Amino acid sequence: MLTVADGELRCTRIFDVADTLDLERCLALITQGGADPRRLSLRREGSEYLQLSEPPLLVALGPRRLSVGGGERAVRVEATLFHHGAISITVQVPVEAGSTFETLTPLADELYDSRALDALALDEVNKLSRTLAPAHRAPHRWDQNEGYTVVFVRRFGGATSADEVLAAPGLARLLLGEQREPRLSAAEEAEVLGHHFSYTPEDLVVIEWNAALVYEPSGSEDVVDLLEIANAQLLELRYYDQVLDQELARMYEVVGRQHSSLLRSPYKQAMREQLRTLIELSSFLERVENVLKIVGDVYLARVYEAALKQLRVVQWTAQVSRKHRLLQQIYELMKGEVDTGRALTLETMVVLLILLEIVLAFTRLGH
Repeated sequence: MLTVADGELRCTRIFDVADTLDLERCLALITQGGADPRRLSLRREGSEYLQLSEPPLLVALGPRRLSVGGGERAVRVEATLFHHGAISITVQVPVEAGSTFETLTPLADELYDSRALDALALDEVNKLSRTLAPAHRAPHRWDQNEGYTVVFVRRFGGATSADEVLAAPGLARLLLGEQREPRLSAAEEAEVLGHHFSYTPEDLVVIEWNAALVYEPSGSEDVVDLLEIANAQLLELRYYDQVLDQELARMYEVVGRQHSSLLRSPYKQAMREQLRTLIELSSFLERVENVLKIVGDVYLARVYEAALKQLRVVQWTAQVSRKHRLLQQIYELMKGEVDTGRALTLETMVVLLILLEIVLAFTRLGH
C-alpha cells in the first residue's frame, strides 16, 4: 500500500489588502524587524522561460499552533507578498509518516474549510499589514479570501513512480475532500485526475480546482509557487469583478436620476470619477496579467496554464475585461451627451446673439 514518508499539507489563504504593495519598502521594513525575507525565484529546469515581472517577497513567520483534528498541531507559517496588493499566508501542516491517501482525507477535508486556519491566517495578515502599512498604496481590506491546499510529498514509502501514485486508491477522494462516499464513479475519478503532469517518471502534479497533489522527490517548490501565483491572480480578479459590479450599478443610478438642462450637464463629475476608475482598472489588469510572462513551451509553463484553466482564471479575466469594456462604453455615451449638450448650448447662444442683433437693429431704425 502506498504511504507518505515525507510530506505536508500546504494550506494557503490569500487576502487583498491594497491596490499595490511597494515590495522594496516591504523588504526594508521586514528586515528592520529582524526577519530575513527573500524574493521568489524559480529554479527548476526551464524556469528561465517564465519571467516574473515583479518577483513576490517570501517571509518565514515561524512556528505556530493550529487546532485541527480534535487537538493542536505544530505548524509552520510563511507569507508571500505580491506587488498587485495581495498577501498570501501558507500554513504547513506536517503529514504523519505512514499515512495513506485514505487516512489523510479527513484531515485534508477539515483543512480545506477550517475556521481555525482561516482565523490564524487572518491574524497573521493583520499583523503584517500593520507592520507594512507605509508600503501600502490605497490600502483596503476585502472581506473575502482565496483558499487552496497543496498535498506536497517528497517521498513515498518505497521507490514509487508517477504512474503508481496516480493509480493509488483514494487520490481523487483526497483532492475532493470526499469522506461520505467510499467510492467515486469512474467518470468522476477521470475528471479529477485528468489534469496531471510529469516531467520525469518519478514526479507528478495533479491539479484540481480546490487542491493539488505535488509529488517532487527533488524537493523543488517551483510548482507550489506557481499554484500560489495563479490563486493570487484569481483573488484579484474576483475582487475587481466586485468593484466593477459596484461601479456599473453606480453609473446606472447616475444615468437614471440625472436630467439634462440647457446650461448644465449632469455628467461632468460622474465622468471625472469614472475616468479615474477606468485608469485604475486598466492598470490593475496590466499588473495581474503580467505577474508571470511565458516565453516558451516548457513543463512549468504547461503546469501553470493548466492551473489557470482549472481555477477558471481565464473565464474570470474575460468577465472582468467585458465589464471593463462596458464601463468604457458608458463613459463614451456620457461623453457624447456632454459634447452634444455643449454644442447645443453654443448654438443657442449664437441664435440668441443673432436675435439680439436683429432687435438692436430694429431699435436703431425706429429711432
